[in-house]
Amino acid sequence: MDSEMGSDETQDNLASKDHTLQWTQWQLLDSVLPTGGFAHSYGLESAIQSRVVTGPEDLKDYVFQVLDNTGSLLLPFVYEANRSPSVETWTNLDRTLNATLTNEVSRKASIAQGSALLRVAASVFSEIPSLKKMRDSYLGSGEVVFHHAPVFGLVCGLVGIDSGTAQRGYVFMTMRDVISAATRLNLVGPMGAAVLQHEIVGVAERVVEKWMDRPVEYACQTCPLLDTVQGCHAYLFSRLFCS
Repeated sequence: MDSEMGSDETQDNLASKDHTLQWTQWQLLDSVLPTGGFAHSYGLESAIQSRVVTGPEDLKDYVFQVLDNTGSLLLPFVYEANRSPSVETWTNLDRTLNATLTNEVSRKASIAQGSALLRVAASVFSEIPSLKKMRDSYLGSGEVVFHHAPVFGLVCGLVGIDSGTAQRGYVFMTMRDVISAATRLNLVGPMGAAVLQHEIVGVAERVVEKWMDRPVEYACQTCPLLDTVQGCHAYLFSRLFCS
């Protein structure tokens, strides 16, 4: 009888832990988390002004390319940081990504969002003191610049989120933010944006399945045009977004 009660208590504890982890996942993916993601259009604003994107159909193609580029270039950094959430792994990944990103606009956007995410995570997840210690130790040191993908993978790993969920979450945030940017740029209405996001879920899943669980040695750009367009953002006469 006692053993049955002990087993039930163990199962209840595991279920409670799993439910708590789900709340953490939702919070990390919540658009209200102040990481500055909505300040960036992933080059969409520049693409509109340069006439690369002129309407909803072009937008859909653009989102496809952004997702594929994110999967090929950034998911390896999310994966490896999540798989081994240590200071050494994180700093190495941060330096590698900083050397990989040749586009100054996207590099600055990545650093801004990553720094904000680590600051928020260190404050919110106070039960993980290593987050605050990492930020305090490396802020202003010049050793790391806090790129977003490695920080996201690191935080997910430390709070117990598995690599598959972390990688899907990263692609979801990219999809959410670029479609939100399209709404604020009047390229599509709020209802149309919601419909578009639902329509491309299958594409997003295929992107994750295609690029997930790859080491950083395989990180690459699949659409150089996106990099070129986003790099032109700094030269726009007027702009709503930072990138």
